[in-house]
Amino acid sequence: MAAPAKHFGFGHEDHPLLGHRVVDAEHGRQVGVLRAVAPDVTDIRLEPVPVVPDGPPVAWLAPERGGVEWTTSLDAIEEAR
Repeated sequence: MAAPAKHFGFGHEDHPLLGHRVVDAEHGRQVGVLRAVAPDVTDIRLEPVPVVPDGPPVAWLAPERGGVEWTTSLDAIEEAR
């Protein structure tokens, strides 16, 4: 039985691969660093958001050498070797 997800606030959850290099199977096996597990944001705002977006958590990945982050489903990531 898996341990329940630890919540960090603002919809962010713990994941064993946070901070690790992962492979994204949904985006051509692109490699990135798992930066967060949190709901996806479709309504981009510059002011503070008072509520957590309603939706399932996704993996937030960043390129290894910097650049634009992207999201993918949690099922699509695995640790890079």
